[in-house]
Amino acid sequence: MQRQKIIAGNWKMNGNLAFIDTITSELNNLEFTNNITVVLCPSFVHLSALSAKISNKNIKLGSQNISEHSSGAFTGETSADMLNEISVKYAIIGHSERRSIFGETDNQIAEKVKSALANGLTPILCIGESETERAQQKTETILSQQLQPVIDEIGIEKFKDVVIAYEPVWAIGTGKTASPEMAQETHQFIRQFLANNNAEIAEGVSLLYGGSVNAANSKELFAQTDIDGGLIGGASLKVDEFKIICSTAQGS
Repeated sequence: MQRQKIIAGNWKMNGNLAFIDTITSELNNLEFTNNITVVLCPSFVHLSALSAKISNKNIKLGSQNISEHSSGAFTGETSADMLNEISVKYAIIGHSERRSIFGETDNQIAEKVKSALANGLTPILCIGESETERAQQKTETILSQQLQPVIDEIGIEKFKDVVIAYEPVWAIGTGKTASPEMAQETHQFIRQFLANNNAEIAEGVSLLYGGSVNAANSKELFAQTDIDGGLIGGASLKVDEFKIICSTAQGS
């Protein structure tokens, strides 16, 4: 089964209108094969502006978060159906910064995944362990604890419409990167964990690696059997480097 290759750029709290002009003028002209999807995830305030500038059919719009609620007295929150109205197709859910800084729980993240799916958005579900947890050989335990509530909430069959991003917390924005072999071993565990529930579904899920991915290391990472692309942070703000990463995914 050929899985969709996905390169998602998480701009975090960066970018402006001038950057949107620059990156879309470069990316819109690239030619991609049908099995490549590039997802751009700016801050909420820039979603509409970016949406208006995207003309390449392989480039989709993504949000960095969503609320688990559909409406109500939740000041500062944005619902999945609101994002649908401005052509958002993907939503990053459960990023380690949301978990650690904003206190999002595994159960809350599962509810957000459910809301995204109910409103036609593709969740990019982020999971990952800390450096201490990796050193204590708890990686598989932590990933299982992060995945199981989502399986319980939506059912394994719904994972056919879910993307999973493995982001070791110790590698996000630190310059440290899991070796290709280490990343592959963990991605293989994730796929097998899903396969324990449904092997056919597991085989079709796109698994992304995130954590200081750049132009220099992307080729070796994307060459791994169970790595289907990347969730890119800092390098997604460097247009020339991001273009190389996209091209690398297409050739992997």
